[in-house]
Amino acid sequence: MSARKIITVFGATGAQGGSVASALLKDRTFAVRAVTRDTSKPAAVKLKEAGAEVVSADLENEKSLEAALSGAYGAFVVTNFWDHFSKEKEVKQGKVIADLCKRLDLHHVVYSGLENVNKLTGGKLDVQHFDGKGEVEEYFRAISCSMTSVRLAFYFENFLTNSKPQKSKDGASYDLVIPMCDVPMDGISVADLGPAVLSILKNPKDYIGKDIGLSAEKLTVTQYAQIMSKVSGKTIQDPKIPMEVYEKLPFPGAQEMANMFKFYMMIPDRDEKLTHKLNPNTKRFQPWLEGEKEAFMKDL
Repeated sequence: MSARKIITVFGATGAQGGSVASALLKDRTFAVRAVTRDTSKPAAVKLKEAGAEVVSADLENEKSLEAALSGAYGAFVVTNFWDHFSKEKEVKQGKVIADLCKRLDLHHVVYSGLENVNKLTGGKLDVQHFDGKGEVEEYFRAISCSMTSVRLAFYFENFLTNSKPQKSKDGASYDLVIPMCDVPMDGISVADLGPAVLSILKNPKDYIGKDIGLSAEKLTVTQYAQIMSKVSGKTIQDPKIPMEVYEKLPFPGAQEMANMFKFYMMIPDRDEKLTHKLNPNTKRFQPWLEGEKEAFMKDL
């Protein structure tokens, strides 16, 4: 039996990379080289026990990145704006990886990208955690690297953390504070990314050179709130918070998130049908929330 082709998976102990590594390890078509900064952390140890080659690399250390990519057939690449809140740093990191993938002749890179909103809106709107990834997408294309970009919708997991319903002023109900008015918003569980990436890697001729918008379902904030109410038994509602109020909320990145929601209101290109084709087990919001009910109800 010939040796399996290696896929280098960046961020393998994080949400996106972890989902991809898990799907590849379960399928066993490819060998997994899992990249993390700390190979001793429990998640890294579990990956090794599951059959992955676990290697240490840092996005700020080009030599470590080259070692992680050398000999690989392909890669899943993800960078994290929220680690440093710097578009410039994210672009630099992405371009270094793109150059290495090209020079090392990787056959297929799946990049976790997003739209260059600033460019699309003629400079009228900055969404820095999108724009940097958009610039890196463009760079991969400019250097003719064999790349597929996957653009995730709003994570369902955000509803368990920073976008969890908040106690309303009356104290008897909860507000889902998302400034989308009645415009539907695409959503997906990051856990469903992995099988979609696996499908893309197994069918390179169909997907190399394409930008694929992933979405499990498109719902209004009111519809999200209604499902939350049904699953939790709590009264959860859409307070229709105005954008100008939301962007002044006292949390880090409020303006950045507001700009993201402004872009979401333009209905970015996310393809539910293709998402469910790539991963037939992709969960829509209600079954996903039912599976996460305990985490959702905590501190609610």
